[in-house]
Amino acid sequence: MTDQPAHVRRPRYKGANPRRFEDKYKELAPGRYAGEQAKVAARGHTPAGTHRPICVAEILEALDPRPGQSALDATLGYGGHAAELLARLQPGGRLLGLDVDPLELPRAEARLRALGFDEAMFRTRRTNFAALALVAAEAGPFDLVLADLGVSSMQIDNPGRGFTFKADGPLDLRLNPQKGQPASAFLRTLRADQLQALLEENADEPHSALLAPAICAAREGLATTRQLAEVVRAALRAAGEADPDQVRASLQRTFQALRIAVNDEFGVLERFLAALPGALAPGGRAAILTFHSGEDRRVKKAFQQGLREGAYAAVAPEPIRPGAEERRANPRSSCAKLRWARRS
Repeated sequence: MTDQPAHVRRPRYKGANPRRFEDKYKELAPGRYAGEQAKVAARGHTPAGTHRPICVAEILEALDPRPGQSALDATLGYGGHAAELLARLQPGGRLLGLDVDPLELPRAEARLRALGFDEAMFRTRRTNFAALALVAAEAGPFDLVLADLGVSSMQIDNPGRGFTFKADGPLDLRLNPQKGQPASAFLRTLRADQLQALLEENADEPHSALLAPAICAAREGLATTRQLAEVVRAALRAAGEADPDQVRASLQRTFQALRIAVNDEFGVLERFLAALPGALAPGGRAAILTFHSGEDRRVKKAFQQGLREGAYAAVAPEPIRPGAEERRANPRSSCAKLRWARRS
């Protein structure tokens, strides 16, 4: 008699559809459940463990990729933009993908290899895009440079990464969990006035003066995302703020502000923008996708300064926004702004 494999009971969850990330077994295994991701996407949601590239058509128009060119995707993420670029760079073109995330980078590389892009066409490097000057000295200059500054859905949706207040997880917020200190430790280094300034600068939080002292008073016991979220909710309730939409917005802004600070995202972006003209070949094009005012303001100023100084021949006169259909199909695209520049 042959041994039969033990029967594995399917996960159980409340409601018609699973809510917890780890329960979404069909979305997380598209090889076994063909079509499940398409069904989820059709409902205007991003399937668990994936990322939907934003402004693809607009980015392709701005960069105008052509066969034989050299491209840099400075924030590879899931690889959706890179796949579209690579298809248009062939024959003879190549793309280098950078990403600081040690967990997602090998997965993105495997996806793109499965699409047929070999080492001659596509390579990766695990580094922060603040190292652009060094990367360009070794592998550039580039005809095309793309930077998508959004945090990927794979990072946001996975509670284990600590990016979301919607599920409990470690209060981490690091893009590279192998470097630096998590948000829980970072909070213990701040005074209330410093945290208030951070909430205002990084997220335009209108309740910063209320939230900062409440968070600092509780910070020694803050180890998880749920604990931080409850402190924010309690402080807002005590001040009479009962509108669930306003509470949710403050939670989003609080987590955003901490994430930007923990990863030094503004400093990293400024170093990238300073090195960008020198990384582009003559006539080369750059496109940068931003997701909040602090990022867009820095990109706009750097591009305008480069235009005045002659480093750029042309820059986007206004930010390009996702179309109405994309915003409906993918609500996470709603706050995106795309700006481009062309090297002299």
